[in-house]
This record gives sequence, C-alpha cells and structure tokens, in this order.
Amino acid sequence: MSSSKTVTRDSIELSGIQTADQISTILPATLAPATKPSSVKSQLVPLRENSIHETDAPALRSDEPSKFTTVVVITIVTMVNVLGSMISGFVTVAIPVMAIEVNLAPNIILWPASVYSLVCGCTLLLAGSISDVVGARFMYLLGCFLQGVFNLASGLSRTGGQLIAFRALSGLAISCSLPSAVSVITNTFPPGQSRNIAFASMGGGQPIGFGIGLIVGGILTDTIGFRWGFYLTAILNIALFALSWKVIPQDRPTTSLATIKQRLYADIDWVGALLISSSLAMISYTFAEITTSERAIQEPVNIALLALSLVLLPCFHFWVARQERLGRPALIPPSLWRSPVFTSICIAVFMTWGGFNAVETLLTFYFQSVQLLSPLQASIRFLAAPVSGLVINIAVGLLVNRVRGDVLVGTGSLIALASPILLALAGPETSYWKAAFPAIVLNPAGADVLFTVANLIIMERFPARTQGLAGGVFQTVSQIGKSVGLALSAVVANSITEKSRYVDKQSPVALMEGYKAAFWFTLGLSAVTFVVGVGGLRKVGKVGLKRE
Repeated sequence: MSSSKTVTRDSIELSGIQTADQISTILPATLAPATKPSSVKSQLVPLRENSIHETDAPALRSDEPSKFTTVVVITIVTMVNVLGSMISGFVTVAIPVMAIEVNLAPNIILWPASVYSLVCGCTLLLAGSISDVVGARFMYLLGCFLQGVFNLASGLSRTGGQLIAFRALSGLAISCSLPSAVSVITNTFPPGQSRNIAFASMGGGQPIGFGIGLIVGGILTDTIGFRWGFYLTAILNIALFALSWKVIPQDRPTTSLATIKQRLYADIDWVGALLISSSLAMISYTFAEITTSERAIQEPVNIALLALSLVLLPCFHFWVARQERLGRPALIPPSLWRSPVFTSICIAVFMTWGGFNAVETLLTFYFQSVQLLSPLQASIRFLAAPVSGLVINIAVGLLVNRVRGDVLVGTGSLIALASPILLALAGPETSYWKAAFPAIVLNPAGADVLFTVANLIIMERFPARTQGLAGGVFQTVSQIGKSVGLALSAVVANSITEKSRYVDKQSPVALMEGYKAAFWFTLGLSAVTFVVGVGGLRKVGKVGLKRE
C-alpha cells in the first residue's frame, strides 16, 4: 500500500476500525470531522457528556521527531525491556546457587523467578489505566526508579522470604514501566516507520535481555557471586531513570492534583481491575505451585483458589459488559473480543510466550542437569540468543509495513517450530552445534515478529487516550502466557520423569525423558500460534502503515 493513497471513511470502516475516536486519530486533520457524527457508534468506552477525557487526553503526534529524539526514545523503551528480561535470565541461571545461600526450601525454589511474573502479570492492566491518567512519563520514571531500588534490595536479601518479597515488588515496579513505555512510543512517533522500529526494538529487548542475563548470570555466579547480578541491574536501572528523566518530554500540559484525583476516580474501572487482577493472581499462583510439584493441585487451598479464580472471570465479563452498556469506563470492553483479529492476536501472544519462555528455561536445566555443565558453561551457550534477537527485530521493523501481518506472524512461528523439534530429538550427549545452537537461534523468531505486529494491531483498536491500557493488555496476556506455559511444561516434564523406567529419577537420562516430552508440548503451543496467525489474521493486511 502506498503511503500516498487517499484514506477515506469507507476504507477505514471496511478495515474494521469503526469508532469515532479511531477515525479522528487516523484521518489527516483536513479530513477528520470537526465533531463526532451521531451515525458512528463507538465500540469502545463511550464518552460521557462533559467528560474530562475531552480536554485532558493527549493528542497523537502527526509530525516526525528529530533523529536525536528518535534514537534516544527508542533506546529508552528498549532498555526497560532489556533490563526486565535480563534480571529474569540472571535469576533463571543463578537459582541453584541462590537457593543454597538464602536457604530456599525445595518446594519454593522457583519462586524468586515465578513471583516476579505473577505480580507483574496481574497488575499490568491497572498500571496501564493509571498511566493514562497521571501520564506515561511519570509512570515510566516511577517504574525505573523502583526497579533499581528493589533489585538492590534483592541483592541484599539474607533469607528466602526477603528475596521472594523483593522479587514480587520488582514485578510490581516493572508493571509500571512496560505499559507506559508503549504510551511513550505512541505519544512520540506517528504511525509509520519510526513507530514500527520502536516497537520492534522494544520487542527485541526481551530475548536480548534474557540472553544477556543468562550469560552475565553464569559469569557472576561462578566468580564474584550471584548478588552482583542484582547490584548490576540496580545500577543500570538508576542510570536509565536519570537518562529518561532528562529526555522524555512531558506528555500533557501540567494538570492540577484535583483533576488527577477526579480522573482517577471517574475514568478508571477499579472494580473491573480488582476482579481481573484477583483472578489472574490466583491462577498464576496456582500454576506457580504446580511448577514445583504437580501434586500441588491436589491441595485444598490450591483447589479453592483455582475455583474462585475461574468464578471471577465471568464476573469480570458481566461487569465490563454492564459498564460498556451504560457508557461508563470498562477495563477491556467486551465488544473488542467480537473482533476476530483482536481475539486471534491475544491467543497467539498467549501461546507464543508460553512456548518461548518454556523452551529457554528448559534449555537452562538441560545444560546444567542433563549435560552437567556449570552455570558459566551453560550461559556461554546462550551467546547466540541476543545476536539472533537483534537481527530478527531489525528485519521485522523494516518489513512490518511492507508484508502482510498474517504472513509475518505465520513465517515467524513456522521458523520457531524448528526449535522444540531439534531439542526433543536431542539426547544427553548431543553436540551443541547440532541441536542446542540452532534451537537458540530460531526460538525468538515467533515472539519477536509477534511482538511488533501484535502491539501495532492492539494500539489501533484502543483510542489515543488509553494507549497505556492497550500496552497493559498485551503485556498481561504475554506474562500470563509465560507463567502458564512454564507451569504446564514443568508438569509434563516431572510426570514423564517420574514414570520413566530409570530407578534414579534425578539422573540425566531420566530427566531427559521428561524434558523431551516438555519440548514436544511447547511444539504444540507454537503450532497453535501458526494456525491462529495464518487463519485469524488473514484479513488484517499490512500494519504499521504511515498515515498521510
């Protein structure tokens, strides 16, 4: 599609974008209506009469920022994802040593890693909503600063309880930064190449950061100690905070405290946020418990929590449906789910992050528990991951507005399918270059492509004033996908290992039986992404096009 092609109201409606807010942000100023026509019915949260949304909502940029601003903003939003994923990679590789030093019991040995995703996943939607009210810049800076503080506190922890508590608070801190980083992108860049590259770069931050975390974590754990991993990320977070404070512009004129309080009360669906956050927290907790032992699902407390979480889901649906029907703020309007594209992209994100994260985590255990490598030796084998992620995301940023979205997502997920297949066919003695290396190189393809395409699609379906919430939707789906994917993979691996013919269930060959089954399971997750990407997104066309 040429960038000079005339944009008409009919063409917008045919593409599935039918709200007055979306039309006014997509049409050029000369074509946008001066007032919202009564014939256009909003599918999102309708504005009430005299709503303060009208005066306080930040306008989308229509001009390209300077090259300096472009480089700095892209660097900042990428680094928040790099650092968040870097600490996750570090914790993953350092857990065995960490558990000994802080006396972590075997049944909670994975909690320093899982509690971070758990808390982050169930607070992202609320954090995104608050970001839309108080401003993306404030929430981003708050998240960066708190990440530095809580990473430092994690390094200073002397007990398992302290470490888990500060890792939970770190998850809360990163939930402030991730949705607001999306708002920073949409507030800074108009639709087009710069915005595409910004989203691609931010998406590349996850595999790159995780890979760097695994490498640095292995080196530090085997040399000066795992605590320096937390100290290093704390220093980098504070440095990022200082840089962001200096360069991120105010995203709206100064607003009085009274106005902010009014908007916090009137414009955020607090009940919806409480319902869905509580449900997601209980689901994530239950799956985190299952990760340590599949027998945990038989415990009365976990059964009760899982049952209650499932009851809260329809309660949330009925609540937001009522809010939308009455013209009040709804956290995620049910009308969005009637869009096959939106529903498909959420399913694809959930499945992709479930498989992608599980493969990387299982690979760490494969190197250390099956091939009996040290943390340093295991981390060196992940050197290809950040390089692969960088190359893939550069390619995606350049291609996303030239190739159809379904083709990109289908191609990326098809490439990623090779990763679990190679690992499922490997054995304890298989050469690194024959299986693990190509698996590490190919594994990020599906997630990296989908990150950019999904964010661009989701941003288009939320009005300009709720871009933080839109970012929260994507991050929530991906975080919960990671938790569920890892938990189910662990259940598969543990159950197959227990049923293996080997007497010593902790021997490399017994563990490999379970890991093979888990890799086949992640292959199924990637296969679902391929089917959904090709089928559900077939009408999406090209995304990230420049609007004239």
